[in-house]
Amino acid sequence: MFDATLRLLRTIRPLRTAQLVAQVRRRLPKRYPGPVGELEPTPEVRWRPQDFPAPTAEADDSEGETLAGRLSFVGRKEAIGFPPSWNRRDLPRLWLYNLHYHEFLWHLGYDGARTAVEDWIARYPPGAGKPGWEAYPISLRLVNWCTLFFGRHGARTQADGAFCRALWTSIRDQARHLERNLEWHLMANHLLENAVALAVVGSCFRHRDADRWLDKGSTLLERELPEQILADGGHYERSPMYQCRVLHDLRVLMATREPSLTALAAPYVTAATGALRAMTHPDGDIALLNDSALGVYPMPDPVPHDPGPFALHETGYYGARTSAGDYVICDAGPMGPDYQPGHGHADLFSFELSFGGSRVVVDSGVSTYEPGTMRDYCRSTRAHNTVEIGGADQAELWGAFRVGRRAVPSAVDWRQSQSHFTLAAEHGGYGHLPGSPRHRRCFAWQGLGVLTITDQVSATRAVDAVARLHLHPDCQVEGLADGGCTLGFPGGGADISWDGWQDAELTDSTYCPRFGVETANRCLVLSSRVAMLEARIRLQKH
Repeated sequence: MFDATLRLLRTIRPLRTAQLVAQVRRRLPKRYPGPVGELEPTPEVRWRPQDFPAPTAEADDSEGETLAGRLSFVGRKEAIGFPPSWNRRDLPRLWLYNLHYHEFLWHLGYDGARTAVEDWIARYPPGAGKPGWEAYPISLRLVNWCTLFFGRHGARTQADGAFCRALWTSIRDQARHLERNLEWHLMANHLLENAVALAVVGSCFRHRDADRWLDKGSTLLERELPEQILADGGHYERSPMYQCRVLHDLRVLMATREPSLTALAAPYVTAATGALRAMTHPDGDIALLNDSALGVYPMPDPVPHDPGPFALHETGYYGARTSAGDYVICDAGPMGPDYQPGHGHADLFSFELSFGGSRVVVDSGVSTYEPGTMRDYCRSTRAHNTVEIGGADQAELWGAFRVGRRAVPSAVDWRQSQSHFTLAAEHGGYGHLPGSPRHRRCFAWQGLGVLTITDQVSATRAVDAVARLHLHPDCQVEGLADGGCTLGFPGGGADISWDGWQDAELTDSTYCPRFGVETANRCLVLSSRVAMLEARIRLQKH
């Protein structure tokens, strides 16, 4: 009990006062909109019919599958009917959130989307304990309804009198509920989504409520954008997946053509796009750092990447790429903002590596947000390509998103030339363990596909140090012996060598590149028990 209390104190200590106050308030009974009465006439729509950017990276289901009642979210297909059964309680919460975002409407024609929304309005009234009436799903759903029906299908929606009135009346009720229940207890990307939703809905209509939503959303964006989007363009939660989402939000704000919103978003679009491209492998998809999964949010249009090193100093991601399809990205940044590290992993000094366009060394990714063994594993240090000491994590992880004690990078030293770089940094995240160990790691990249990693561990007594290299499932390991092995992967091969490590073995591991996907892969595990360690790992493409 005492240890749990200390852990809780370490978790809440970095929180902001507004979060603590909001945590108390959200536990009080909420006021929900009453039953829908007489439908209110739709106010004038400010937008001209146009195509807004779609919010999804890819369709989980065809239109036919959806209309047949088979929907897939986060890697799980369910026969849920059409219109869907909105009140299922037997499915994971993240699955239900995705259902109530209504992003699947973008893969339907107007008639199918209209049918689903009419049914949601009729059969999913407000109420406590309903995932679809939490602030985050409301935010995403409001943006999807407005941009789909008053953007893409603007002319047809406005000509459809009865549906248009029902749609507006529900949007009005949801937006009023949202503005009373902004997610100050979480802040970060949740509060940003709340702000975007109010601003987008407010820009869509000429109405006294809409004017208030636009003003409130704009005020929140003025506050949040300069903090959440760092000077190098990275989102401060350090997740390439959420980087995609934030860039999508910026593009939606620009597409409203509301001058006040375009003025707010425009200064960040170029930098955020550049940061996302730095976090992108040669295969055109994101690195899986922190809470990241493939196929969730849309990527920007592909453009040729300039070869050479890159440095996102504020975000803490560094690396390089070559014209031959080699790419490395190294994590020397914090888990996230101190007051909201929930999407961070215990992965400081981890990295991902591609050779010849193929992923070779991979982050283990994330398959679920549900509390449990798999969520714990994906956040743990052992799931990443860094050094674990004393069998412990760099950070004190608990629950599905909570973090107490956490590692903080220090003495970060970045140096680059035209095609080479070195990156060195250290942390004391294990300082609470016996022997007070510290870890220092140096990456040295040569532009011809050679990466050398030097690890130093110092402690006042012998400790167990373990370095891991998680290999893509397509990699084949041959000739494992003292000091080296050979990798084969689609389109090429590489040598791995090491010195200073006492033992080496190949173990089974799990790779989770997408939500709901858990694929077997292999992990090279190097270990030593010493008080002072200096060891190297070298990866060289053939």
